[in-house]
Amino acid sequence: MTLRTKKSTPKRSGTYHHGNLRQALIDATLEVIDEVGHRNLSLRDVARRAGVSTAAPYRHFASREALLAQVAEEGYRMMSESIEGAIAACDGDSLDRLREVGVGYVLFANANRARYAVMFSEELVDKSAYPATEAAAARSFAYLLEGIRACQAEGRIVPDDPRRVALAAWSAIHGLSSLISAGQLPIVHGERLSIAELARYVGGVLLSGVATGGRSGVDRLGRGRSAPDVAPSTGEE
Repeated sequence: MTLRTKKSTPKRSGTYHHGNLRQALIDATLEVIDEVGHRNLSLRDVARRAGVSTAAPYRHFASREALLAQVAEEGYRMMSESIEGAIAACDGDSLDRLREVGVGYVLFANANRARYAVMFSEELVDKSAYPATEAAAARSFAYLLEGIRACQAEGRIVPDDPRRVALAAWSAIHGLSSLISAGQLPIVHGERLSIAELARYVGGVLLSGVATGGRSGVDRLGRGRSAPDVAPSTGEE
């Protein structure tokens, strides 16, 4: 039995004729990446998919990397919206809201796999050449830092360097997101966990290691459930 997933990028029919060429190129980029991966992307392929001349992409993007940076910038903004939505829907305390930062992150990654691959590609590790992309990435990470600092201010988690705690949290949630995006979903025996439920459980396990007293992070943030029995995916139902 596998987890429920959502396909990344819907396919468009037809070609570009008029209107917003910039957005048409971004949409075409995501379609190409969804099929062949970002490493094999070329501006020629993007132009062909959008139905424009091979010179058309250069009207808006100086290079392939500049196009990818724009795709990533939009992705970080969408991720921030997903995180904001998850936090807004939470009626719990500071620990619960911190957990939901990870839920919003994972849900975005699952729903936007092609874009997610670009956002964390090796080509955009250094975003300094693209200030807007760098700022959008920093904003999405700020939700995690702010959540950790809020919990620390209330004495809910250990008073360690918040950036160090954030690195541990990001590593766990990003790892889960990457497994999901790569199709390496775990088989869950006995019950069907949604992506959000699994993200909450992973967040609970993580926070149980930094919580200060009271109920354990697994009990509080994993909704009191026992650990799911999981194994690497074999592609079987």
